[in-house]
Amino acid sequence: MDLKILAMTDLSYQAAIEIRPAVPEDAGGITAIFFESAENHVELDPERYSTPASETISTRYREGQQHPPHTDSKSITLVAELSGEVVGFIDGRIEQSSDAMHREMTYCHISEIAVRHGHRNQGIGGRLLQAAEDWGRTMGAEFASLDFHNENTRAAWFYRWRMGYRPASTTAIKRLKP
Repeated sequence: MDLKILAMTDLSYQAAIEIRPAVPEDAGGITAIFFESAENHVELDPERYSTPASETISTRYREGQQHPPHTDSKSITLVAELSGEVVGFIDGRIEQSSDAMHREMTYCHISEIAVRHGHRNQGIGGRLLQAAEDWGRTMGAEFASLDFHNENTRAAWFYRWRMGYRPASTTAIKRLKP
């Protein structure tokens, strides 16, 4: 395939993707994508991750319970839709650091982001993240924050090199034996 045709195909694909706020009817599509993400996380670290019951996730998104209760008016779930199918989603919320050493500032914290396997590497994750960052900016956020598993090198590359995120802290864990 010639590069000009490939570029045009990519542009038409991108134009066909709609980023919009999630509605309760999106719960099924979000749940399917959530499970693909959960399976990846279980492969990375089965000691910490599991795949929850499908109905738990579906109910959570159908009833708008995916965000902590104290963030109701300061949270958002966006979906990427292609021809009526949800192919990606992102959850974001407005937070402030509780660390007294931190300057007072508002963060747009990205708590979940996932794209269906067959639609990865097409720019959908970048568009979802950009839309959540734009929303955060309108809500007064000065920074966007997110975390990802150290073994998830694909995510690390995407966040750092493609989207401009930089490491700001490290969370270390240790199993406590009884």
